[in-house]
Amino acid sequence: MSNYTTGELAKRCQVTVRTVQFYDTKDLLKPTALTEGGRRLYTEDDLQKLRLICLLRSLDLSLDSIKGILNSEEPNKILLLLLEEQAKQIEHDIKEKQQKRKAIDVIKESILSTQSIPVHSITDIEHMMNGKKKLKRTYATLLTVGILLDIVQIVTIVLWIVKGIWWPFALGMPLVLVVSALLVKMYYRNTAYLCPECHAKFKPALKDFFFAKHTMKTRKLHCTNCGYHGFCVETYSEEDQPVSD
Repeated sequence: MSNYTTGELAKRCQVTVRTVQFYDTKDLLKPTALTEGGRRLYTEDDLQKLRLICLLRSLDLSLDSIKGILNSEEPNKILLLLLEEQAKQIEHDIKEKQQKRKAIDVIKESILSTQSIPVHSITDIEHMMNGKKKLKRTYATLLTVGILLDIVQIVTIVLWIVKGIWWPFALGMPLVLVVSALLVKMYYRNTAYLCPECHAKFKPALKDFFFAKHTMKTRKLHCTNCGYHGFCVETYSEEDQPVSD
């Protein structure tokens, strides 16, 4: 049976000698034997045990948890339970980091759009992030229905020009106009705007909304709270906002 000194054991497991000695003091890895001079000696089983300890430490299990596993009569069951709990914690940490990354993206987007940060607190950022998700659904609806309306227009025009059948166009165009008006109404109802000057959330008058110069993320409006006139960041309308006159 192979015997390893502390240094040899540490080298094989890519840890320091001090780490091996520390595990000895914590009763995690006692040497199998001692030389006459008092040097620790470890066996092949000790080597495998240290590798297991190192693996569990890499998974962020505490020393007390590892000690419980090693001393248990059913170490596999204990290990499975601990690993399941650790996996849940890791998933939680991942979600937290993803939320922070989304918050960073929201702030960056706000700065690039308005040269300002239209938020006062973490709560404001969370509202913007939730609003962003809901706005994406609104945009998806607009795009999908818009494509269908385009198809209706193209097909009815082609039928009129190529086949001389005009009545589908005559029936289809009023439908397109009605659905388009409903889409604009839905878009207006679901959106509000954040002022980069006073950070207020407001809803403009329908006329101002419809004719204002805009980009994909902003619209040039008058803030109903402070009177600022410029590009405001589009967000989801969580509740009815006061409409300016």
